[in-house]
Amino acid sequence: MVIFMSHGIIFNTALSKEKIPTDNLVINNPWYISGPSVETEDQINIYRVKNQSIKITTNNQPTKEIELHVMVTPSGSSDGPATDLSSNSYLEVTYQSTHVIKLQAREGNQNKTGCIHGGSHPRIKLSASPNRFITKRINWQDFRLNENPNGKILDQHNLCKFNFVNYQPQVGSIFILKSMIIVPQ
Repeated sequence: MVIFMSHGIIFNTALSKEKIPTDNLVINNPWYISGPSVETEDQINIYRVKNQSIKITTNNQPTKEIELHVMVTPSGSSDGPATDLSSNSYLEVTYQSTHVIKLQAREGNQNKTGCIHGGSHPRIKLSASPNRFITKRINWQDFRLNENPNGKILDQHNLCKFNFVNYQPQVGSIFILKSMIIVPQ
């Protein structure tokens, strides 16, 4: 065991097998949005870099759902390659929301060579938390098609993107995403 100190932080090399979280998708990956939000895609991405979080506000005419999404592996667009994640990894999300949000996990095509529009969208429900941030650990088997307990389970070995969806946005509803981390085990 080797212990050394750098900038007041003690590192123990004997802990090298300890699980280390991946990068925060909120900070490191570009985000895309569709639907009746006050913020544009450019504004969201400028805000997330500056404030290390994402904030979405429903506009004055919410006629359809708001969808905020991110690729697991950045590709320069809102579609791209699928990612193969470990069965033992999990997702950790820290958010605040005035309304219920559905978190969808979009799978890639059957050949596992890329993302397609449509396809399987296993999802979970993130409860409203208007007054405080919530951190939620989500296992891959928690994502089920249509949130049905017997629904198809997410194939995390063929994962393209995550979609945060407010299906019934109301004027002025707010969603703030502080972090989204895929944690390996």
